[in-house]
Amino acid sequence: MAELLLPHAESKPDEPALTDEFGATTWRELNERVNRLIGALSALGLGVADTIAIHSGNRREYFELMAAATHAGLHYALVNWHWTAEELRYVLQDSGAAVLFSEDRFADVARAAAQGVDLKARVALGGEITGFTPYEELLAGADGAEPAEAVLGTPMIYTSGTTGRPKGVRRKLTAVGAPVVASQLIADVFSEILLIPANGRSLLVGPVYHSAQWLWSYGLLAAGHAVVMRQVFDPAETLRLIDQHRITNVHLVPTQFVRLLRLDERTRAGFHGSSLAAVWHGAAPCSPEIKRQMIDWFGPVIHEYYGSTESAVNTVVTAEEWLKRPGTVGRPLPMTEVHVLRADGTPADVGERGQLWFRYTTGDDVEYHGDAEKTAAIHRTGGLFTTGDVGYFDEEGYLFLADRVIDMIISGGVNIYPAEIEGVLITHPAVRDVAVFGIPDEEFGEQVKAVVELAEGAAPSEGLAAELIAHCRASLAGYKSPRSVDFATELPRTPTGKLYKRILREPYWAGRDKAI
Repeated sequence: MAELLLPHAESKPDEPALTDEFGATTWRELNERVNRLIGALSALGLGVADTIAIHSGNRREYFELMAAATHAGLHYALVNWHWTAEELRYVLQDSGAAVLFSEDRFADVARAAAQGVDLKARVALGGEITGFTPYEELLAGADGAEPAEAVLGTPMIYTSGTTGRPKGVRRKLTAVGAPVVASQLIADVFSEILLIPANGRSLLVGPVYHSAQWLWSYGLLAAGHAVVMRQVFDPAETLRLIDQHRITNVHLVPTQFVRLLRLDERTRAGFHGSSLAAVWHGAAPCSPEIKRQMIDWFGPVIHEYYGSTESAVNTVVTAEEWLKRPGTVGRPLPMTEVHVLRADGTPADVGERGQLWFRYTTGDDVEYHGDAEKTAAIHRTGGLFTTGDVGYFDEEGYLFLADRVIDMIISGGVNIYPAEIEGVLITHPAVRDVAVFGIPDEEFGEQVKAVVELAEGAAPSEGLAAELIAHCRASLAGYKSPRSVDFATELPRTPTGKLYKRILREPYWAGRDKAI
């Protein structure tokens, strides 16, 4: 049976479980449709450990597919809908996908990517795609009876590929074939950790293919938390949805904070937000000043976590804790060991920066699908693994992040962390988004460069560049302040908040043997 859904279908059958721009699905309807989908996937010849790929924006069918795969013992590869046909084809082949589910608005990419790939079926979500079976037709021909048994299926979330081809991430603890109840146990644990109230409602305004957005929406569905979703983030609409649907929890990224804070006063004043229990943020560094402004506005419900696709959630910090220790990302969760190590592998002292390494007391671990070499590269003896982040602990065991090893600037032998500078620049009213990185310097090796995306009404000029540098010097040591500022129409940032610094950095290092 679809055992994660059936209790809710019985206890609250007519309450909405999923809501998107196109309508709502009750818990009873969701259970019935997932049962049909399980039967349809079985009829296509899919069995335990096979893979489906979901190439779609946030919509109810996406969640039906994930729920069906969860109960049918299938891997489900979550596809970035911004990828080109070549990138999608690579993931279809790399994951071994047997079926491609694609939304009609990505029809051209889907058709091109599927050419030459050995698939059992191609299925269209939404409207028609030539050569694809309509999703509703697939369901209509399937048996809706409760399946006899359920076997756990799991997501394969692909990294964003900022430094190369994306890789599918798999976890040891939630392997395909485990009891489905494991998913509910995990959902219940995270509901408690993330301060989600009973019968809470999640708002999804970021792409569900991202690990954090997946956890804060589908990952909580198994605990009975309904999901309201949108395909794109709109700051004014987000406020309206929170009040309209009495949303209790939402995951946001810092760039979304900035867009919310820069709404006009009338729109902001019309927001109540009384239903909110927890607004979580992560995925990218957040300026302390921006975070303070959000807490002042929303109240002490702005909480933070530190994690990644590879390392899940490692630390959490409530608004109250953060206000006492601005900049911290919290203490490690009970099942997570976080080690700060020097370059020689020895433990760093309190307050000393080092690379972060992780290990889970549950025995969980991470691997990259089909890439033993890359998996080995992020591990060291003792079962520790790293995501390349740099940070330190204070005397009370609170973790502070500095930056990523690959983003660190070394100027005249001094380590400079771009995230710290970005956190200052984003507070200037003329700045909508910013990236800081190192560029060549004949004397010092590297110098600090800032590339700024301007807010509406601001115009690039030498005077504004000088003003932004002075803005940094008022808060930071002189050597940390940008030596120069360039302006860009739009920074290459993913909808999940991750910045493609490589794209910005490469032109400055062109023709050199190494970008360091």
